[in-house]
Amino acid sequence: MQPRPQIGSGIGRFGVFALSPGRVDGRERVPPMVAACSRGLRMNQAELIAAVAERAGLTKADAGKAVEALVGTITDTLKRGDEIRIAGFGTFGVSERGERQGRNPQTGAEITIAASKAARFTAGKAVKDALNGG
Repeated sequence: MQPRPQIGSGIGRFGVFALSPGRVDGRERVPPMVAACSRGLRMNQAELIAAVAERAGLTKADAGKAVEALVGTITDTLKRGDEIRIAGFGTFGVSERGERQGRNPQTGAEITIAASKAARFTAGKAVKDALNGG
């Protein structure tokens, strides 16, 4: 992994700077969400909070509270076994995996893998269209 450049030094994981004749320094900052998504990088929680703050005109503290509240609400709802549908975005749900047989990769011995639950997300039409250039 390359070292992250400091803000204002060109292309970095947190932001991209492009030439802009409207600015005195000749650079304009592209929002972190656009920069990270358009370059195919993963966005961590701090970068998501910064992007939400910038997009909604909130402070990072308020955006952090909103992101934490959203994640907490989704988690609590999934714990109860309920589903969350966000129109135009997608559906969060729980997928149940049954008990199954597997093998220990080191010894080759057969083992029983316990039943478990996993979170799942199904993208909505608007998200699918946006990803596919629609």
